[in-house]
Amino acid sequence: MASNGKIEAAMEIKSPANKVWDIILDSAMFPKIFPEQYKSIEVLEGDGKSVGSIKLIKYQEGVPNVTFSKEKVEIVDETNKSLTYSVIEGELLNYYKNFKVNVSVSTKGNGSLVKWSCDFEKASEEIPDPSGIKDFAVKSFQDLDAYIQTKA
Repeated sequence: MASNGKIEAAMEIKSPANKVWDIILDSAMFPKIFPEQYKSIEVLEGDGKSVGSIKLIKYQEGVPNVTFSKEKVEIVDETNKSLTYSVIEGELLNYYKNFKVNVSVSTKGNGSLVKWSCDFEKASEEIPDPSGIKDFAVKSFQDLDAYIQTKA
């Protein structure tokens, strides 16, 4: 019997919430900002930013266990700067029957608080929690903060 789980991360960064949110929503910029992590992000359906949009993300060779994922935007809440998407194709689904990510950005002092969470259902009990993916997300937000700081 497979099991459900959730992992979360929260990080304070120096960049303003609006700048962080704009780049998260327009993830097509990620390969330019993070060339060592992302090969490409292609919008297959929709505009890539609204509910129902589907994106194909290709990762660099150094990213563990994943070469690509296809993601569908499930929820976009502009007011609360929150985005939810599900992985609908890719290697992750060999390990997890369901994989849904939520990212939210809020103002904290002069910077932002970025919250990342992942709800998943393991394909089997032997599968570990996706802590490596959480680490990848945390590093991406730290790198995004550094990128925005250099452009400020």
